[in-house]
Amino acid sequence: MDATSRSTAQTRVRRALERSQPWAFPTLYLGWAYLFWLPIVASGESVWSVPNVGLFLVGGMSPLLAGLVLLWLEDGRAGIADLRRRLTDRDRIEPRWWLVIALFYPAFNLLAAGVALATGYTSAPLEVITTDRLLDPSALLLLVAVALVFPTIEEIGLRGYWFDQLQARWSALVASLILGVVWASWHVPLVYMAGYYEGTTFDPALWWWLPSIVLTAIIATWVYNNTQRSVLAVIGLHFVGNLTGETIGFSPELYPAVHLGTALVAIVLVVGWGPESLRGWGQPRPVSTPS
Repeated sequence: MDATSRSTAQTRVRRALERSQPWAFPTLYLGWAYLFWLPIVASGESVWSVPNVGLFLVGGMSPLLAGLVLLWLEDGRAGIADLRRRLTDRDRIEPRWWLVIALFYPAFNLLAAGVALATGYTSAPLEVITTDRLLDPSALLLLVAVALVFPTIEEIGLRGYWFDQLQARWSALVASLILGVVWASWHVPLVYMAGYYEGTTFDPALWWWLPSIVLTAIIATWVYNNTQRSVLAVIGLHFVGNLTGETIGFSPELYPAVHLGTALVAIVLVVGWGPESLRGWGQPRPVSTPS
């Protein structure tokens, strides 16, 4: 294929993607994951058995693959370079937002636990990680994956690529809700995979967990929009949230009541910072600019 033909083909691909936006990403994101994950659910065997573990890992790459492939097709090297900057540039994140990233989830869990104790809702609101689990190589590997690897893979696609498309069309709040619903849908098969949550402190039920994921997307937008669209910032927030859940997570009896607290936080952010941008009333949404 000569240079003219390649240029024509690239132009057609980009035009096709433009016409399909912003729905190309969720189609590929969910389609790829479900293609590999639904056979695991149907098998009824442990997700960590062979070949299920391979299917799980390949399907779990869907946000990363969808984001990078579509970003490359649309913007080429310039788009990848912009994503790399938003992944590595720590100067985008002011010191106070580093504090938010580091302390929000530990403070939330401890405060919720304190309220539960004070009201007599439960005498054991938290499940603290045990030494046995920390010394178990397989459990420790899963902890690292859940806390760090999965957030990185997810956020590169969700915030690194897709969210800017949503926010260019709708308010920060509406964009967060759309992202949250799709993100929650991606998690559904995990609940039905045998053995997936056996090595964690988490035992979710869809009827309260999925709404909590949608609400969490609002909190992530608040951080993202106030750190100059930093993907590093939302990966950090996601990491601390998962790590907190695995080390000082809530006891099963505290679910789903604790998610009322998540809803309250989301309402405070929307009212306090404004639904249009979550940066302050009258403040514009941060938008992607051509490199």
